[in-house]
Amino acid sequence: MELLVFGLVVVYTGGAWKFFNGFNRTNFQRNVPNRLKLALLWPALFATSKSYRQNFRKALKGHK
Repeated sequence: MELLVFGLVVVYTGGAWKFFNGFNRTNFQRNVPNRLKLALLWPALFATSKSYRQNFRKALKGHK
């Protein structure tokens, strides 16, 4: 159980970090509060928004 929680924390943190660092490759409005909010909420937004998924992939892969 602890290993599962640790794995989820690692995936969440890694996704937020990579999105935050690749944010300039997305179509989102470029400001710090927006960048931080979208990075922290990435799991929920990824699950519910096609547009967010596309931008998330751009941020992670570096494609424009």
